[in-house]
Amino acid sequence: MGDWLQRHRRSLLFMLVVLVLAGLLAALKMPVALFPNITFPRIVVSADSGNMPISQTQIAVTQPLEQALRAVPGVERIRATTARGAAEISVQFAWGTNMTSALLQAESAVNRVLPVLPPGTRFNARRMDPTVFPILGLSLTSNRLDPVALRHYAYYDLRPLLLAVHGVGQVNIQGGAQAEYQVIVDPMRLQSYGLSLAEVEHALANSNIITAVGRLQRHYRLYQILSDSPLKNAQDIGHTILKTGADGVVDLRDVAQIRSGVVPQWTTVTANGKPAVLVNIKQQLGGNTVAIDHAIRALLRQNARNIPTGVKISIWYDQSRLITAAASSVRDAIFIGAGLAALVLLVFLRNLRLTLIVAVVLPSVLLASVLILHVLHQSFNIMTLGGMAAAVGLVVDDAVVMLEHIMRRISEHPGERVPVLHSALEMSRPLAGSSAATVVIFAPLAFLSGVTGAFFQALALSIAAALVISFLVAYLAVPILADVLLTRRDAERVERQGHFLGWVSLHYGRILERLLRRPILLLPVLLVFLAFGGWSYTQVGSGFMPAMDEGGFVLDYKAAPGTSLAETDRLLDQVQQILAKTPEVASYSRRTGLQLGGGITEANTGDFFIRLKSHRRRNIWQVMHSVRDEIDSRVPGLRVETGQLMEDLIGDLTAVPQPIEVKVFGADPRTLEKVAGQVAQRIGTVPGVVEVFDGVTIAGDAVDIHVDPVKAALAGMTPGQVTAQLQSLMEGRVVSFIPQGQERVGVRVRAPHELWNEIRRLRQLPIIAPDGHYLALRQVARIRVKAGQAELHTENLKPMVAVTARIEGRAMGTVMGEVEARLARLSLPHGVYLQYGGLYREQQQAMHDLALVLLAAILLVAVLLLFLYERFTIVLSILATALLALGSVFVGLWLTGTERNITAMIGMTMIVGIVTETAIFFFAEARTSDTVELVRAGRARLRPILITAIIAILALLPLALGLGAGAQMQAPLAIAIISGLLAELPLVLIVMPGIYTVLEGFSRRMARAADRA
Repeated sequence: MGDWLQRHRRSLLFMLVVLVLAGLLAALKMPVALFPNITFPRIVVSADSGNMPISQTQIAVTQPLEQALRAVPGVERIRATTARGAAEISVQFAWGTNMTSALLQAESAVNRVLPVLPPGTRFNARRMDPTVFPILGLSLTSNRLDPVALRHYAYYDLRPLLLAVHGVGQVNIQGGAQAEYQVIVDPMRLQSYGLSLAEVEHALANSNIITAVGRLQRHYRLYQILSDSPLKNAQDIGHTILKTGADGVVDLRDVAQIRSGVVPQWTTVTANGKPAVLVNIKQQLGGNTVAIDHAIRALLRQNARNIPTGVKISIWYDQSRLITAAASSVRDAIFIGAGLAALVLLVFLRNLRLTLIVAVVLPSVLLASVLILHVLHQSFNIMTLGGMAAAVGLVVDDAVVMLEHIMRRISEHPGERVPVLHSALEMSRPLAGSSAATVVIFAPLAFLSGVTGAFFQALALSIAAALVISFLVAYLAVPILADVLLTRRDAERVERQGHFLGWVSLHYGRILERLLRRPILLLPVLLVFLAFGGWSYTQVGSGFMPAMDEGGFVLDYKAAPGTSLAETDRLLDQVQQILAKTPEVASYSRRTGLQLGGGITEANTGDFFIRLKSHRRRNIWQVMHSVRDEIDSRVPGLRVETGQLMEDLIGDLTAVPQPIEVKVFGADPRTLEKVAGQVAQRIGTVPGVVEVFDGVTIAGDAVDIHVDPVKAALAGMTPGQVTAQLQSLMEGRVVSFIPQGQERVGVRVRAPHELWNEIRRLRQLPIIAPDGHYLALRQVARIRVKAGQAELHTENLKPMVAVTARIEGRAMGTVMGEVEARLARLSLPHGVYLQYGGLYREQQQAMHDLALVLLAAILLVAVLLLFLYERFTIVLSILATALLALGSVFVGLWLTGTERNITAMIGMTMIVGIVTETAIFFFAEARTSDTVELVRAGRARLRPILITAIIAILALLPLALGLGAGAQMQAPLAIAIISGLLAELPLVLIVMPGIYTVLEGFSRRMARAADRA
């Protein structure tokens, strides 16, 4: 093999150069995103059936849809919310389901039951994926254009430009107003001419016609025959003929006022306190967020001259900023770690050529691993970049171990020419085994599901790719580079230990020899490790995902049930004043009656998105806490919840929006509401629990018009005919459209608002009977005000109310332990029971799965070690050392105040592989189990173990300190690995040889006993 390497060293080095160049090209083409491309197994079906009462909507709409969707193959959970005339059904599938097929099956199931739903029911089914939230948000404000013109520019001029940008999937417009013509009909004048509202609608619809009626062929030309009688403006509408007779012609002007207006809307959109139009830009799945952002910004600069005078375009949300900051912080962590690694090499090895080799190897390995990620359709995100940063120390470890071995072999044969490549081959078995030990621990991650698996499979993939390339480079390229660049003098200088390291090595050897001769002395050390690790485990709180400062947050709000749009606006003006006075706030946008991610909303609900300044005194959690407290004290009529956008996004995509969710199940909705109130009251007293919501959403009061069938029949009408007239008179009906430029302007027929804007006037609203006489509405109907009903919720077709809350300043596991303890003492009515959901349920499942992953990783490492050594004494001593190192992880988490979350658990799993890798190199040096040989092996491995551990610690230090947005996500992982590496030094160098000596002695005694028997 050495001769083969010697012959092909040029081709191997050239292949490495090609791989690096290919990786560089792949890096330039790789999409950049915040998180890995994840397919979330959730579909949301929204249905709209007008304004039916909630109880009737539940029976007529929600239940048929639930039963139809529950039959779709692969459905795991179905959850429904029923509001007035609307239903929203969340359908959860198993992770890994083909969601394109699932969406088609869900739509097919809804279409099958659509005929039995109330007439006019409309539905929309959509997959929940990261594209449901915008990656870039623009706000348009103007001191010259009215809301109609501003929306027209946004929709018809700006939107097509943005949709042409590569990677843009949707551009949604919120706010502004749409023009329409309004025909305000006077019912009394209609009756005086013997006309009905239906005749007005029919006349307008039939007076606005453009249609092809045939074709005419004459000579050599073909003509299309058009019947063209269009309405063009308000004057044409007024001249619409309603009736002709001996007394003359009755046109629309005789019975109605025709004027320009806007489409009725019950929403408000503002930006920085001014009326605005919001342009929400969503990307296609797998799109390059940063590239899209750059392209849109360039497009806006190029079209700056075409923007109408007085229109200001601002950016209220920019996801690429967070992505760029995260990528930059992780990139900087890699560079800083690499620089610190080079400094450590110079200090320990005192050789520029060795440092140069490592400096060449590290970027080469990382770029070549990018090529693997590109082939596997990955992107640059905080998980893949974090994995590469975590792999820096391991990559340097492989190169240093190989170089140190080569230098030692050269120095052992003074005056002789030692074939470098042959010496390198001696490390092939331990190098392969150590690399495999680190890679194999990631294999169980492939079986993880849920958010944990989706996120951390990308991280594991990036680390595994780097380690595989690192092994190949250390095995093939490093020896060739050493053969070319290094001399005997370099080797002798490297092997000549400095005074300090020589002193450490001498005393280490004496201590190890004494301990190996009396292994009982190790017992206190083991007890300290076990006791301190166990105690730290009880002190470390558990969490889910690491917190990350995104630079902006969402503030959801809800006014009292039935609050009008005008009153909600008044309350929100006070909120806007609070935001304007908060020094950390850079800008904000507001939606009322709308939400960023869609969903059922009323005029009293909505959200703000608040973008913070880059440089600020307080962090985002302090700002959220301050804003929430000020709103609670100054705007008591408003209930608010705060959360960062990515946190809300993941919650919406997984249908677990809050950390705490207590689901109350039972048969009677009123009983559930009562119990939910008791649950909310109890958990609200737990320290750290904020923004408690009892899960009961009351719709606004309703004016109930009950048409008496008998009275209606006596008037010659049916309840349906009365209701149809009411709808036409009050809400109005768009009966025709007039093309104007790029848009179609509707023509709405309705009665004057003055006829029904008060209940006393509503009772007098004139209804025209079929025989032409009119009667007041009170003559055929009973009118009364009904209190608002609570929205109804079900899960898997069972009635349910979900009490939710957020956690602030404390660990999730600690808080939930107290919540469960308090609710355990709650006396529940018969048939009512509680279940825990939310992020806590996801966390419990994730921790259970990661514990299984850790166990599987230990078993796989055991199999690998048995394959390498075929000796249980070595395997048990290595595994015992790795398990002791795991205890030190809890010590590190406790000392740094870090939660035991899923990122830290991945770090714990990696420690098993890292400790095993170091132990393999130790046993590769030890030829026998004699004390003298173990001491020699320990002294020989002391320097490389110190070098690699210090390099790995320093390489991870920038991530552990959480310097930057992306580093915050990886900080628990880095802290866990650093804690394990600090414990690795005494464990591998002192404790492991002692355990091995004891096990070998026990094995020999057992063998002698067996021989005597």
